Amino acid sequence: MAETPADSGTPQYTSGNIQVLKGLEAVRKRPGMYIGSTSSRGLHHLVYEVVDNSIDEAMAGHCTRVDVTIHPDNSITVVDDGRGIPVDVHPVEKKPGVELAMTVLHAGGKFDKSNYKVSGGLHGVGVSVVNALSVWLEVEVQRDGARWHQRYERGIKVKELEKLGSAEGTGTKVSFKPDGEIFTELVYNFDILSSRFREMAFLNRGLRIAIRDERGAEPVEEVYQYEGGIVSFVEHLRKGRQAIHDEVFYFAAERPEAEIELAMQYDSGFTENTHTFVNNINTHEGGSHLTGLKAALTRTINDYAKKNKLLKKADDSLSGDDVREGLTCVLSVRVMEPQFEGQTKTKLGNSEVRGAVEGAVNEQLAIWLDENPRAAKQVIEKSLQAARAREAARKARDLARKKNALEGGVLPGKLADCSLSDPTLTEIFIVEGDSAGGSAKQGRDRSFQAILPIKGKILNVERARIDKILSNDEVRAMITAIGAGIRDDFDLEAARYGKIIIMTDADVDGAHIRTLLLTFFFRQMRELIEAGFVYIAQPPLYRVGKGKEEYYAYSEDQRTEIVKRLTNGKGDAAKGLNIQRYKGLGEMNPDQLWNTTMDPQTRTILQVTMESAAEADSIFSRLMGDDVEPRREFIEKNARYVRNLDI
Repeated sequence: MAETPADSGTPQYTSGNIQVLKGLEAVRKRPGMYIGSTSSRGLHHLVYEVVDNSIDEAMAGHCTRVDVTIHPDNSITVVDDGRGIPVDVHPVEKKPGVELAMTVLHAGGKFDKSNYKVSGGLHGVGVSVVNALSVWLEVEVQRDGARWHQRYERGIKVKELEKLGSAEGTGTKVSFKPDGEIFTELVYNFDILSSRFREMAFLNRGLRIAIRDERGAEPVEEVYQYEGGIVSFVEHLRKGRQAIHDEVFYFAAERPEAEIELAMQYDSGFTENTHTFVNNINTHEGGSHLTGLKAALTRTINDYAKKNKLLKKADDSLSGDDVREGLTCVLSVRVMEPQFEGQTKTKLGNSEVRGAVEGAVNEQLAIWLDENPRAAKQVIEKSLQAARAREAARKARDLARKKNALEGGVLPGKLADCSLSDPTLTEIFIVEGDSAGGSAKQGRDRSFQAILPIKGKILNVERARIDKILSNDEVRAMITAIGAGIRDDFDLEAARYGKIIIMTDADVDGAHIRTLLLTFFFRQMRELIEAGFVYIAQPPLYRVGKGKEEYYAYSEDQRTEIVKRLTNGKGDAAKGLNIQRYKGLGEMNPDQLWNTTMDPQTRTILQVTMESAAEADSIFSRLMGDDVEPRREFIEKNARYVRNLDI
């Protein structure tokens, strides 16, 4: 908690600034309306709501550090050195400000723009919802030379606000334990929280965010602080791809409609990696700010290319896709009254922001191109190469369409399709190897399960342009089978299956093929992952038999437990015990594959989700990019987490 700042002439932050809009009654009855779900996503959202309050204090210039702790019982503590929630009595409600913030929905200082010019809080529901959905919550405030404390249980205060004594500095400490009556999942994922807080630290230059996990034998802690802000973010995202110009292009501009920050750098890769944020909210559905950015990039780069006679013909022009190939970009805008649209409320709707972003990028990028002619020429050359590849890809698509028309739209020959056509009922297994594909075809339920065998390791799309991608037989078979197109032509509603299940061997090669497939879906059909269509099959590692008894183990621990049970604790050396290690899917007969891996009643499949597109982007770049060093660093750092990998 921080020292109390001297009077700087800024508006005073007291309970009078807190406006009360609505009560708390419905939160426990319909929690999904307020936090999205009562599963893992909603559980983590509780932490974000508390931390967002601290981030808002940082954006207002009053907070320099946030500390988050996961305790052994999966309770959470968040401490900041902001101004501290007001504790004086509200002039109308006649309750301390902190009590209103904790017990009344939509009660907070964010609605008073003299205290918060902009704020995050995507749903704006605030810490009161966290309070309502927790078994207990305790808040401690330091301000006005004193320390104050109050405790609540399931949203109801246990006692009045209590003054504990004198204290130096200011800040707020909130501790809470999620309610098992509400949530189906009560265990926090350190990586999910850590990824979110790293993103927040990038977006708020200089803010220190620490997360500590006390649940293991030894505490684990990560500390994030980036003096470079979103410039450091771009460098983090690009790691694994070779930059084609040395410095990250960066500018910050203030317009009446928005505060705008942009950082971008081109690399030798072939994918665009643009991430946009509004008031720290990841707007992965885009919106008006992204539209303005794209328009400005296309116009400014074309203007520069024509002015400097870098195009073959005077009337030639580069497309938006051309000028964004190999671009890593972070756009962060801060808007007084953001209006969010879209399915997940992460698409910016403010039309005035488009013009503000477009004007600022046009102006600043034109200056940068003029002042950096060598970098500008490299960017134009990169875009021209992309244009040539785009034309080759167009011809490949046209050829494929003509061929399909001649063949009557025939699906890939090796696809064993299902008889049902309703995507909500169907699933396709992408299976490693013809042998496993044969077993899967024999063992499946033909009514709703389709099988597409693929040969070995498919093309690494991280290192290939679109024309090369479309000329690869295995990739083309997947695109045709799924039926939804790729990239800008992708249409989720046209997908022929509701589940795309990756089924590979449980060895090093299988892991590599799975990563190649995930890279393909992330780069070419990202909407499949965002919509929850992509899954990973979990075939067993072992078959353990004794006499007529037969069990399957999906992990080393499970195998050990089964062996102990069958041998009364004697272990592997016991007589009559048969343990088979499955090196590949092809070693299982059709019945075994169905029973263990394909039967919806008995199988385990993992849904591929994406908490942070930016972090996923960074990981794929490191694992699958051209640069060896970041890949080595990633493997060394994460090797200790790997299980069931044959060396």
